[in-house]
Amino acid sequence: MNYYKDIKNELLNNEVCKKVKNYAINKSDLQTYYNVGKLLSKAGKHYGQGIIKEYSIRLTNELGKGYSKRNLWLMLRFYEVKEKMQTVSAQLSWSHYCELLSIKSVEEIKYYMQIAEIHSLSVRQLRDKIKNREFQRLPIDTKGKLINSNLSSVVDFVKDPILIKNNYNYTEISEKILQKLILEDIESFMKELGNSFCFISSEYKIKIGNVYNYIDLLLFNFEFDCFVVVELKVTELKKEHTGQIQVYMNYVDNNLKKINQDKTIGIIICKKDNKFIMEYCSDKRILAKEYELL
Repeated sequence: MNYYKDIKNELLNNEVCKKVKNYAINKSDLQTYYNVGKLLSKAGKHYGQGIIKEYSIRLTNELGKGYSKRNLWLMLRFYEVKEKMQTVSAQLSWSHYCELLSIKSVEEIKYYMQIAEIHSLSVRQLRDKIKNREFQRLPIDTKGKLINSNLSSVVDFVKDPILIKNNYNYTEISEKILQKLILEDIESFMKELGNSFCFISSEYKIKIGNVYNYIDLLLFNFEFDCFVVVELKVTELKKEHTGQIQVYMNYVDNNLKKINQDKTIGIIICKKDNKFIMEYCSDKRILAKEYELL
């Protein structure tokens, strides 16, 4: 079998399709590169992996730029990944897949494919999520739910650690400064918490008895229909932090939550988590996550 001739014909036919069928360019690209990857896989089994370098030189000489060793490797990898996943999203461009194909874990590729499709991410936005290790920062339980396509909850996609941009290079961080950094890029912060969050207020004033208290950040998640109380701590998590946020959550449930809405969730963002405290925290609506300044 002449693998090189078949690969060349696949690529030439795709170039013709690009010129006369603009509406099908992406679909044609993905199918062509899958076919080329399949042929490269077969050729490699017969002639060794060095065949990619040989074919790259020949294709570049005969067809021009675009057929580097790297690009042919991406086509081979695309074929291998698709075989493991059975299906890929035609809504994502080849440029999206070029960002994904260097990832070793198929589960991680599935995650980024899913969020890129759901949220119509640009290539740059997808690249940023991969660079920020978003999948690695998800809880282990969440990864299991994604793999098994189980239902998720409002807290499943809260990253750990939560990345916060330190645009002013502060060396001494107080709770006020941490809050300021978050509010300056509140959209990015809410994406660190997951999906469907909207901002209600900072320093939200509540009155408990004759004393006014202030919730650091009050958010609402419209997908899960619940309020979310966020408290900021620049120290290691302490037992009094869970007691404080529980009081705030109960206040919101009693005074703001409508009868048809779910109970309020509490998120403590701290410099260092203390697993022992959370182990003995009786309210499972509360979770603690560390923050990391960028």
